[in-house]
Amino acid sequence: MSAHRRSIRHCGAGRLRTGVLTAAAAAALSGSPAVFSGLSDAALAAPDDHAEARERVHDLYAQAERATEKYNAAKERTEELRRKAALLQDRAARDLARINRMRTELGSLAGAQYRSGGIDPNLTLILSESPEGYLEKAATLERIGNRQSGRLRQLVGLQRGLEQQRVRARDTLADLERERDALAGHKREVTDRLAEARRLLNSLPKEERPGAGDRASRSAQAPDLAPVPASGRGALAVAAARGAVGTPYVWGGAAPGGFDCSGLTQWAYGKAGVSIPRTSQAQRYAGRQVPLGQAKPGDLVTYRADASHVAMYVGGGQVVHAPYPGASVRYDPVGMMPVASVTRP
Repeated sequence: MSAHRRSIRHCGAGRLRTGVLTAAAAAALSGSPAVFSGLSDAALAAPDDHAEARERVHDLYAQAERATEKYNAAKERTEELRRKAALLQDRAARDLARINRMRTELGSLAGAQYRSGGIDPNLTLILSESPEGYLEKAATLERIGNRQSGRLRQLVGLQRGLEQQRVRARDTLADLERERDALAGHKREVTDRLAEARRLLNSLPKEERPGAGDRASRSAQAPDLAPVPASGRGALAVAAARGAVGTPYVWGGAAPGGFDCSGLTQWAYGKAGVSIPRTSQAQRYAGRQVPLGQAKPGDLVTYRADASHVAMYVGGGQVVHAPYPGASVRYDPVGMMPVASVTRP
């Protein structure tokens, strides 16, 4: 494989230079299907040679990373819909309680009138299940007091609002169910591709596996970097990202226990008090785009035409990123693969 080809392979797809899947990652994937339905019979056949197997592992990691970013987007949308549904349901419950209190008050008024000599038939309409029809009779409204008329209008408004909230909540819950299905589909896609990559890795002699013998040299220490600015949110994000070096790659991960590529950059900027989107595609537009030659520490560098991978520029021509399953957060040259954009949050 040429040096140029190796230089553009990285992260989920990329240059496999930190070793193969760890035992822990392999164990985590052991329950996954060995193959996924999208692979053709030819793709599932034994590789003709070790180079072909390594190449296919690169491609499977790239596919897994794209599926991971879709999973992250669906998960974010699912959480947003869950919060929205809970808010609508809570608001509907409060409004229903308020409607019931108003009905109780109007019922008390009807009782008082009955005890004083008879109930006004108009109050029977006020307490009916469909006061909207009553409101349409303007002449009738003139025969009840201003206070009761106002309360009735308020009751009608609350009932209409409650019904609208119920409709929105029902639609939101339907959207939530669809997003859950999408989330499950993306998860299956990731695990299937990683399982196939693991199968291919296990078919290779250890010395032929991508990145064999390279782990120790890459994880020794940080490269020499240009000084990072002493203040500013970019500097804080860089400090967080550099502090995460050595943390294992975990697809869907966005916490100190494990990161995927966009989870790392989102977490690092969160430590700097800045909220950025969850996915690499959204992070591409989470600020001002600048030329690669003007990159500063803290800038987000996205890769591939579809921006399916993201890293943080830390100066000195280096980025920190979460590369692919079985590897850890590490330093790499900014030009490790084709750059799609550089964004300054």
